[in-house]
Amino acid sequence: MVRAIGIILAGGNNHRMKELSQKRAICAMPIAGSYRSIDFTLSNMSNSHIQKVAVFTQYNARSLNEHLSSSKWWDFGRKQRGLFVFTPAVTAENANWYRGTADAIYQNLSFLKSSHEPYVVIASGDGVYKMDFNKVLEYHIEKKADITVVCRDMDSDTNIERFGTIRMNEESRIEELEEKPLLAKSRTVSCGIYVLRRRQLIEMIEKCAEEDRYDFVRDILIRYKDVKRIYGYKMKDYWRNIASVEDYYGTNMDFLKPEVRDYFFKQYPDIYSKVDDLPPAKYNVGSQVRNSLMASGCIVNGVVENSVIFKKCYIGNNCVIRNSIILNDVYIGDNTRIENCIVESRDTIRANSTYTEEPGRIRIVVERNDRYVI
Repeated sequence: MVRAIGIILAGGNNHRMKELSQKRAICAMPIAGSYRSIDFTLSNMSNSHIQKVAVFTQYNARSLNEHLSSSKWWDFGRKQRGLFVFTPAVTAENANWYRGTADAIYQNLSFLKSSHEPYVVIASGDGVYKMDFNKVLEYHIEKKADITVVCRDMDSDTNIERFGTIRMNEESRIEELEEKPLLAKSRTVSCGIYVLRRRQLIEMIEKCAEEDRYDFVRDILIRYKDVKRIYGYKMKDYWRNIASVEDYYGTNMDFLKPEVRDYFFKQYPDIYSKVDDLPPAKYNVGSQVRNSLMASGCIVNGVVENSVIFKKCYIGNNCVIRNSIILNDVYIGDNTRIENCIVESRDTIRANSTYTEEPGRIRIVVERNDRYVI
């Protein structure tokens, strides 16, 4: 077992998530009924026996901090090491927010300096995937690489404008790395997972800070690609990140496929999450549910098809919900019709409402109605 510490970058705000990121950080977006997107990266680190993990968070961090209030769910170190959550702090030298990914690491450099593990695994918190980081570390050591970037070939129908694209030579050394290109020259994209030596990282980050550079990809990977040995490690399995509304919707809909559910939840190693003690979903007389994920704490009276319903939702009589995602704690009044929508958490949808969108497009529903409890 190769010893490493983990860093999860969970700070970013993202305008491509539209209204969904107004309440929470992207990494706290709910996935597949009872998980949040950061659970996948945390579980991968725990399953790879990385015992010491830091999460750098900043934008809308309340729900994420609440989710990470205990490290026991992912079984990180208890007495030594453990799970650390770092938000930007005002110090004598610095009163800034994190100005970029490299700056986030720089502002918490003492965490790296006080650690003893020789390697660091850096990952973004918005990926949905399973991975053994030890295999990446072994590859990194075998190639004598300075930095290893995990990458994946994307399908021809995926829009890759919003990824960093990579071109490698036959030895898998990265020759070209473009961040969000207008015209992509390659279909291999970076998954936002990097492995490098801890001392190397400290040295590079300090140099970046001296030159007022703040971005890990632009100012370390792209800048050093001809100077340092940067290699790509190709993953073949399922990987998606939820950086846009379409991807978020598509990722959740993927969990309606039996093979995807089986891969994540039935095969070792597992994905862990903070556990809520809720009763199982209750299906009242007359309800019809087909090909849907129903989280615990739900009460269903209507028709639900091809949808993902998160915790504590109430669906009234004669409702029809198709191809939609209903986030936590939504109350849907009687005779409501919802199609191709994402309904924001804690919404109250009044009776006799209709929210539909044509197939292929997604509507985000945010309601501010009062919920009367009689």
